[in-house]
Amino acid sequence: MNAVLPRRRSPAWTLANCLTYGRLVAVPVLVALLFWPNEVPARCAAFGVFALAGVTDYLDGYVARAYGQSSALGRMLDPIADKLLVSACLLMLTAAGTIHDWTLWAAVVILCREVLVSGLREYLAELKVSLPVSRVAKWKTTVQLLAIGFLVAGPAGEVILPGTVRIGTALLWLAAALTLYTGWDYMRAGVRHAIDDPR
Repeated sequence: MNAVLPRRRSPAWTLANCLTYGRLVAVPVLVALLFWPNEVPARCAAFGVFALAGVTDYLDGYVARAYGQSSALGRMLDPIADKLLVSACLLMLTAAGTIHDWTLWAAVVILCREVLVSGLREYLAELKVSLPVSRVAKWKTTVQLLAIGFLVAGPAGEVILPGTVRIGTALLWLAAALTLYTGWDYMRAGVRHAIDDPR
């Protein structure tokens, strides 16, 4: 009699990947909630969703490393989820008027850097060259998420912590400064490999 082998769970449905899926699902939910930028309940809900999405950004990597759940699918989807979350929030906050005037430049710098690094990673992947995340880039991500969190809270946050939007704006400028630094660092590495490429 043949023994019945237990069914193996698909690597697509590991806990690490499910956390990343959750971050992807959070993007349209956040966009929908930020369509009512002046409604305090909607802002509160948006902040809650963004906070949970930010937590999964750290948890999925930890779970993947700690429990051996790293996969090609996870490595592909993780940066996509991050960029969609940040880009969607910045665009909706701009449309809502939370990000305005000179602060728009900080948002533009952050969005341009995301496109730049994505292009560099795609190019270097063809050369079989990895582009490791630096310590400064990790700080940039943390400051960026904090900035957007404060700005998403917006009017709702002002009720609890006066100056919430000003704090978020200041952190966004700090994130933009770190973004310029890390973007230049990545660009320099990409150009060096492009020059050395014999093709």
